[in-house]
Amino acid sequence: MKLSMRKRLEDLSDRLKEIDLMLADSAVFSNIEEFRKLSCERSEIEPVVKKFSEFLSVEFAILNAQDILADPDLKDLAEEEIKFNKKNLVELENSLQLLLIPKDPNDDRSFFLEIRAGTGGDESALFSSDLLRMYIRYAEQKGWRVELISESVSDFGGYKEVIIRIDGHGAYSHLKFESGGHRVQRVPDTETQGRIHTSACTVAVMLEADAVNDVSINSSDIRIDTFRASGAGGQHINKTDSAVRITHLPTGLVVECQDDRSQHRNKDKAMKVLAARLKDKEIRELQNKEAAERKGLIGSGDRSERIRTYNFPQNRITDHRINLTLYKLSQIMEGDMSELIGSLLSEYQAEQLANLNL
Repeated sequence: MKLSMRKRLEDLSDRLKEIDLMLADSAVFSNIEEFRKLSCERSEIEPVVKKFSEFLSVEFAILNAQDILADPDLKDLAEEEIKFNKKNLVELENSLQLLLIPKDPNDDRSFFLEIRAGTGGDESALFSSDLLRMYIRYAEQKGWRVELISESVSDFGGYKEVIIRIDGHGAYSHLKFESGGHRVQRVPDTETQGRIHTSACTVAVMLEADAVNDVSINSSDIRIDTFRASGAGGQHINKTDSAVRITHLPTGLVVECQDDRSQHRNKDKAMKVLAARLKDKEIRELQNKEAAERKGLIGSGDRSERIRTYNFPQNRITDHRINLTLYKLSQIMEGDMSELIGSLLSEYQAEQLANLNL
């Protein structure tokens, strides 16, 4: 283990002891905010310190075994123990490296997932619907909550645009790499001669803006229009101006919401999506600035970047960022995204480890 890594681990061990002493202080215990802050820090540090303690125990066991190598009666046993523990030591060090990767503070936050049909007309809109179903099924398997925020249905089925809100432990950490262009190659139902068509959709993953800290929207910067909703919804939805369109004048961003019968609730949803888009715009501008110095293999968030191809005739899915090809497209479209997402997370961790310089 490098000295720099050992020093960092020793510092974390000392910090855990310090936190435990502070948490035992009645003054800290009575300060709810300080107590919560220290408890959160402790919960992040404790797994690292425990794993380091395990590493030190194995290291000590190796030293003890080396001391008895000179004893001919115990030499074979000692060599076997050293071999086993050295292998264990390597695995523990790898685990510690992963634990030292800085946690993304946004990983447990709620977010909006937006899918927009692109090139390909009706086929693109149908593929938007397929992607939505894939993400919803994956979220259901993970036990995350999904809420439909806004939808714009195409004339022949599918979606011109659809937005859902996903909330659940670790949801953002798994789906934050989905932003970008998704290309599909398949024979449309309307194709009479069996020709493969290529179309595309755009996916955007946008953090839900914190009402206090993230985005401030001045009322003078927005224009709110109300209109009668279109589409299904019974008589009421077409007789009242329940649909809401919000235009952010400085940026030109427009958000529409008409899925609720209540104008107030539609306005509230539209404001949340607008705040998320403004936050996403801010994040992407920062990422573009950082990319001028160093561009990560994944996670750039560039929506114009083609990140994945879905080839239905070959049952093949390819993620172009990590050169991963899987021949299980049918299962993935049913929500079995674990291998795909796991590979992206592993690549991200490797990238983060390279930047740690331990």
